[in-house]
Amino acid sequence: MFALETAAIDSEALERALDNPAAGALVSFLGRVRNSNDGKDVRSLEYEAYPALAEKEGSKIIQEAMSRFPVLEIRAIHRLGALEIGDLAVWVAVSSRHRAEAFEACRYVIDQIKARVPIWKKEFYLDGSSVWVNCAECAAAAHHHAGAAHD
Repeated sequence: MFALETAAIDSEALERALDNPAAGALVSFLGRVRNSNDGKDVRSLEYEAYPALAEKEGSKIIQEAMSRFPVLEIRAIHRLGALEIGDLAVWVAVSSRHRAEAFEACRYVIDQIKARVPIWKKEFYLDGSSVWVNCAECAAAAHHHAGAAHD
């Protein structure tokens, strides 16, 4: 399951939903808004996405991880909208029988989300300036998928 969400992410409730008696491991990644980036003091962030493509690509990443790693379940949620320092921006959790594959799958999923899912971040700085941060890999993936639809 991959989802985009505008409300706060309740990681504890989401992790309880992954409770499985066959799971010996639950690994989660919590990506929080930090107060600095590239030497600039960050005040807040705003995330935007192309929802249809983002959800499709996020789901594809989870399917890839499920087939690549012997895990029981994977879930990921990415926030959209305005976020403050300390807010949870992205959550990924993996349950599995053993810890090694849970760690590997969790890392794979967050790395692929950051590289491929078309989510853009606007950083607002304490000095009053702001900038959109658009990952090149996301733009390339969006272009590739858009082109594939026309082939």
